[in-house]
Amino acid sequence: MLDLALSVLCSSLIFVIFKLYEIYKIETIYAIIANYVVACSVGLFFYSGEVKPMEIAEKPWFLGTLLLGVLFIVVFNLMAKTSQAVGVSVASVATKMSLVIPVVFGVLVYKESLGFLKILGIVLALGAVYFTSIKKKEIDIKRASLILPLLVFLGSGIIDTSIKYVQETQIKEEEFPLFSATVFAAAAFAGFFLILFKAIKNPLRMNLKNVLGGIALGVPNYFSIFYLLRALQNPTLNSASVFTINNVAIVMLSTLLGIILFKEQISMKNWGGIVLAIISILLVAVF
Repeated sequence: MLDLALSVLCSSLIFVIFKLYEIYKIETIYAIIANYVVACSVGLFFYSGEVKPMEIAEKPWFLGTLLLGVLFIVVFNLMAKTSQAVGVSVASVATKMSLVIPVVFGVLVYKESLGFLKILGIVLALGAVYFTSIKKKEIDIKRASLILPLLVFLGSGIIDTSIKYVQETQIKEEEFPLFSATVFAAAAFAGFFLILFKAIKNPLRMNLKNVLGGIALGVPNYFSIFYLLRALQNPTLNSASVFTINNVAIVMLSTLLGIILFKEQISMKNWGGIVLAIISILLVAVF
């Protein structure tokens, strides 16, 4: 449970850092790419074995890291577009409700059992994510814009499911740092190609402030994945429980940090979502 708690904490810090980006006018796309370079470096630092690029390319999980790296960049940009087109709350709900995909995958593929109380906890978790994220202002969503949150939902779910699959079938525990570092390296390369493509129309604007923002984000970003992989090794919790607790706890803690650090105002529905989150976590974790 400690690994899961640390993953939740690191993931919640990511949202806090994104908020600080807005306050200090840090250009997100450049900081994100710098963050992947930093996260890769952290993974290589904590890897106890010798790093041999040719041997990494022969690992059974290498192709998966390339696909995950590209997905990280693609889903991030989809989240940004969704936030701009239909609102931040919609993007948040689409991201976190994607926990349904790895949960269903675990039940169908790995035959993980879910009792009535765990199923009830997962259903309450979906409600908790929605009510915690919803804002007072109603958002007018055009039919044409519905494709964006749908793609965010699918992309986020595929990322979580892929991490679970690789952890279950292809990766040894001592390789977690190397695997994580390789994923972030792939994401960094995909990001470099993205900004080079954009540079055709707009010149590059990387500066020290963006780099510092990337460094601040890279460390918790690395450990959010590292501790999630370790949490999935927990013999007392199946993947459905891990992903449910992880996603709901992130929404709950991020909301509370927003209140404490940034004096954000939340509605009674948000408080109701927090209560549902606590109940759902208890049901999934204990039963």
